[in-house]
Amino acid sequence: MISRPRPRLLTVLLTVLTLAGVTALSGCSDSSASGSGSKITIGFSAWPGWFPWQVAQEQGLFAKNGVNVDLKYFDNYTDSINALASGAIDANSQTLNDTLSSVSGGAKLSIVLVNDNSTGNDKIIARDGITSVADLKGKKVAVEQGAVDHYLLLLALQAAKLTEKDIELVNLPTDAAAAAFKSGQVDAVAAFAPFTSTALERPGSRAISTSAEFPGAIPDHLVTSQKLVKDHPKDVQALVNTWFETLTWIKNNKDAAVSIMAKRGGVSDADYKSYDAGTTIFTRQQNIDAFTPGVTAQHLDFQANKIIDFIVSTGLAQQRPSLDGLFDDQFVKATPQ
Repeated sequence: MISRPRPRLLTVLLTVLTLAGVTALSGCSDSSASGSGSKITIGFSAWPGWFPWQVAQEQGLFAKNGVNVDLKYFDNYTDSINALASGAIDANSQTLNDTLSSVSGGAKLSIVLVNDNSTGNDKIIARDGITSVADLKGKKVAVEQGAVDHYLLLLALQAAKLTEKDIELVNLPTDAAAAAFKSGQVDAVAAFAPFTSTALERPGSRAISTSAEFPGAIPDHLVTSQKLVKDHPKDVQALVNTWFETLTWIKNNKDAAVSIMAKRGGVSDADYKSYDAGTTIFTRQQNIDAFTPGVTAQHLDFQANKIIDFIVSTGLAQQRPSLDGLFDDQFVKATPQ
């Protein structure tokens, strides 16, 4: 079990990128032909919207679609973000705000697929006696600093007319943050499923705010290096095709799929089923709609600029990242219907 994101400070990310330089080779970079069978390394970590990749692997769907995949599970999501940014892996499952932070640090990335939107599985959970975000003033709140749920916490505080200065922030990896809350060391925690299940084991605890209150704020994606898109477009297409074929398999084999995904997440089948409403998996059409430029929260360009304004103003990013080449919808559009 692990944590979803904790993108390190951008100075650290820049150091990683500088050290990696041109010598950092992704798993696909040894071959020159698209779709040539070269191995592609995909990273993923603990989040319900990413566990379908485990189903794809166990059901042989990558191979069926003609792509040779090394599916790498990261116990620490931050490590997966840095691995993609430095070129150590070819693709990763990560959030939009974390991707923007990496791009701000110099990484050349493309979002080729929307896995899902968080619609409740990111939560701020508080002890008995705390009934609203406003009640967090002066309280100890555990969160993984720089992570997606740090972003959620800041959004919730802003909505309650508070700032981070009004709370005592305790910076811990998400799994440790949930455990600290459960044991009574802090008053509240911001965390995502499956770690929300751990936090809610504390008697009297409750969710006082969730990602459902901020529609579109936390989209999750398959993000690749721009090099992979340029050099191996057929393999990227095969990955996207595999994703949608996996969703069909899950729909037709619900119990078996839940067992595979719950096992990967280290939770019971019943707990995993409880996450269903809090993660909205995107259809092909929802992907196309999200990639289409627009002026509402469902559109990635709109949401990205909103996130950029927020992460720059709050210091989560030091400079505005460019969106050039970030949103690449060609593979979703070419997926068989």
